[in-house]
Amino acid sequence: MLAHRVQRLRSPSHAQLRRFTVLALESSADDSCAAVVTSDRNVLSNVVVSQQAFLEQYGGIHPFVAIHAHQRNLPGAVQRALREAKLSIQDVDGIAFTRGPGIPGCLSVCGNAARTLAASLNKPLVGVHHMQAHALTPFLTSPPDSRPQFPFITLLVSGGHTMFVLATSPLHFRIIAETVDESIGNAYDKVARLLDIPLDGRSGGAALERFCASPDPDPAAEGEVPELKLPIAMRGRLALSYTGIHSAVERYLDARRGTLDAGARLGIARSFQKAAVGQLEEKLGLALQQCRQQDHHVRHLVVSGGVASNAYLKERLRACLERESGDRPIELVFPPPALCTDNAVMIAWASMDRFLAGDTDDYSVESRPKWSLEELREPGMVYVRKVRPSAAT
Repeated sequence: MLAHRVQRLRSPSHAQLRRFTVLALESSADDSCAAVVTSDRNVLSNVVVSQQAFLEQYGGIHPFVAIHAHQRNLPGAVQRALREAKLSIQDVDGIAFTRGPGIPGCLSVCGNAARTLAASLNKPLVGVHHMQAHALTPFLTSPPDSRPQFPFITLLVSGGHTMFVLATSPLHFRIIAETVDESIGNAYDKVARLLDIPLDGRSGGAALERFCASPDPDPAAEGEVPELKLPIAMRGRLALSYTGIHSAVERYLDARRGTLDAGARLGIARSFQKAAVGQLEEKLGLALQQCRQQDHHVRHLVVSGGVASNAYLKERLRACLERESGDRPIELVFPPPALCTDNAVMIAWASMDRFLAGDTDDYSVESRPKWSLEELREPGMVYVRKVRPSAAT
């Protein structure tokens, strides 16, 4: 395919004389998502169909069950997204989807749907990196005077990922530190199950956070609230680990042989959350130190992913930045809670720069279940197809 090089915008501002409308699909894990977003920053619809009932039944994501749930849910999510946007499929200018990373079979559902829609309607197609989309969401949601400026650090915290990443352009990311075993979100979910915390329609992590914020019980009736001394994993190193923390909780519970009163359960939950978030505080300090040594003047920390909606995490990161910022404050940036978890709005927005440059994928583009943020194409340059997408008039 013939292509030529053009210079990309330095940030995803999407300044354009015409309005471009994207329908985006996301099914990389356990939520079936569809959204319609325009190049002038209007979110016309945002549909998320949860699999929470299956998560509670199976104690987490069951890939086979999740794939079949996506196959049932995604067509209705697309139909609802178009209906809420008050558009027909013909009004859409481009189709975007999560190309990776994620659960292979789950990715195939949104990928097959997007490729088929785009090909049958002769619409341009863009496959998006899931974690890049999380990192770029504040460029859509933040007011102009508080949008992140490159370079910035993004902290991606979810059920599948935990990493600190240096972003120097919309396409150029360098991983500073990441988990060597399980993610913080996965550890939250496992500890919530170990403590038999009621989910009440929430994820395990959200249920544990809510449980930690509950008032202390009456010591005489429900026992004292103990504090476990859980260590910070890999102290002094730019790496993260959460298996040890949740395993320490499991060993403690095994030693107690399941005899826990309400106070003990609350103390264990709070101790776990303090250690889990404390590890992020320590690594953030190390990441900022490395950036200063390498002459990267970071002025923003962008936090995204499902765990980013945790209020205790926000409080501790804000305190950490106050200690580490020096003379020039480092701003803490969070997307709205509804856009911290998986959604198709972020997929649509991350695709917009490529659509407007005419840099689209073939209909045969394949999903990438394993796809590092560092494997995106060269920053500042794109390859543009000779046939440019047409916009609705």
